[in-house]
Amino acid sequence: MESTQSFGIQFVTRSNNDKNNQIIYARITINGSRSEISLKQRVEPSDWNPVAEKANGRKKKNKELNQFLEKVRTRLNNIYRELLVEGELPTATMVKNQFLGIEEAGNTIQDAFDYHRKISEGNISKNTLHHYSTTEKYVKEFLLSQYKTENILLRKINYKLITDFDHFLRTRKPTDHQKPLQNNGVMKHIERFRVVVKLSLKLDWIKTDPFRNYQIRFKKVERGYLEADELLRIEEAEFKLPRLVLAKDLFVFSCYTGLAYIDTVQLKPEDIHLGTDGNHWIISSRQKTGVSMRIPVLPKAWELIQKYIDNPRSKFNGTIFPVISNQKLNSYLKEVADFCNIPKYLTYHLARHTFATTVTLSNGVPIESVSKMLGHTSIKTTQIYARIVDSKLSDDMEALKSKLSVQKPNQQKASG
Repeated sequence: MESTQSFGIQFVTRSNNDKNNQIIYARITINGSRSEISLKQRVEPSDWNPVAEKANGRKKKNKELNQFLEKVRTRLNNIYRELLVEGELPTATMVKNQFLGIEEAGNTIQDAFDYHRKISEGNISKNTLHHYSTTEKYVKEFLLSQYKTENILLRKINYKLITDFDHFLRTRKPTDHQKPLQNNGVMKHIERFRVVVKLSLKLDWIKTDPFRNYQIRFKKVERGYLEADELLRIEEAEFKLPRLVLAKDLFVFSCYTGLAYIDTVQLKPEDIHLGTDGNHWIISSRQKTGVSMRIPVLPKAWELIQKYIDNPRSKFNGTIFPVISNQKLNSYLKEVADFCNIPKYLTYHLARHTFATTVTLSNGVPIESVSKMLGHTSIKTTQIYARIVDSKLSDDMEALKSKLSVQKPNQQKASG
């Protein structure tokens, strides 16, 4: 970054009580503003050259003093340049404080994460809060690897730091069972980091948005789902192990309701209502967004509700289904997929995609209705989750052919 600031370093001496020695100071000047640092070095007045700003003569102590002063000059110059690279407009006091290791005043990135956590509790889901905690953990890892600290001033966050964090996430090697982050995973962490930084901007903790030149780019991902025959295979599969029976049943339930994991395990008997049409409905709100859901209960889903509603584990928790962690559930679903000879990566969220694509859209349910049942605020979101499969497109085109073939003779008769 180019700077139009004037910057200078001078070494000056001052007398003290000892007339035979003077104390050397480093004087930093930026745009006419000065700040001085006592270097705690002494020199005899006769040995000091004020024009050259160094000690005269070939005495060993004077040579060592001059070497020390050059190191100080180099260090101060480097501090000034580092501040410029970080996007700062350095002041003489800032350079002095950094040289002396004095922590500067101002809000830090940790302050921002702490405040975001404080105002978000109760407003966003626990799952989303957990995601922010993971992003915070990655930010700390990055700062420790790059700056040897877990916390920095907010005003030190700039475009370079953001792009370096991006690179860190892409190249980070997990130490646990998790897979390395792909592009969209990286973008989600950058997106959450941006939310926290922009909150700091609203609080006037920083004056400019460091993300103004950074673009978050998500890659379009084809959402997986089960074909009708694959879903049937899972439905008809019989397991002896209770954990696999529960995993299968919860998955199938979501395939016929579109409920996400958290909404399924927290579903309560009071969320089931008898509608004016005489059918049972799930009427609740999504834990993730708070958006209301109104879902007619299909026969297969109703069977599973009846199967588990009196389960002792369900009654203990006041829920319809026994509670199981998402991690365990996904682990068991891998076994279910293997048993059913389904080569797809089976996760609980795949059931939600299956409901949108195979169960509803493929059977002619309008996308507006599907969007409402999924609890989406925009049909655009539904379009990402739900794809009309080839068989549905083929059926639609066959129906169109039939209509056209009927219209053509009628048109010829009318024209005759």
